[in-house]
Amino acid sequence: MKKKDDHNLQIISKRKLSLHNGQDKPETWVAYQGLVYDVTESRLWQKGQHYEHWAGQDLTDELPDAPHTETVFERFKCIGILSKD
Repeated sequence: MKKKDDHNLQIISKRKLSLHNGQDKPETWVAYQGLVYDVTESRLWQKGQHYEHWAGQDLTDELPDAPHTETVFERFKCIGILSKD
C-alpha cells in the first residue's frame, strides 16, 4: 500500500478520531497504519459499524480478520495522520 503525501494532512488525535464514529459527528472516520480515512460516503459504514468493526478507531490490528486486503483503503480519502499520543 502506498503512503499518502503527508505534507497537507492534519494531525488527528485518537480522541478526535473517536468523535467521528458515525454517531457523534456527521463524518465517519477510521484509521489504518497511522493514516486516517473518511469513510462517510461508504454504504458499508452506515451508523459507524462495518460488520464487527466500529468507526472512530484504529483498525490496523483488525485487518487480518477481514476478508479483504489493505487496498480497500485506496477507495477512501486520506484526511490525516493519527497522532501517536
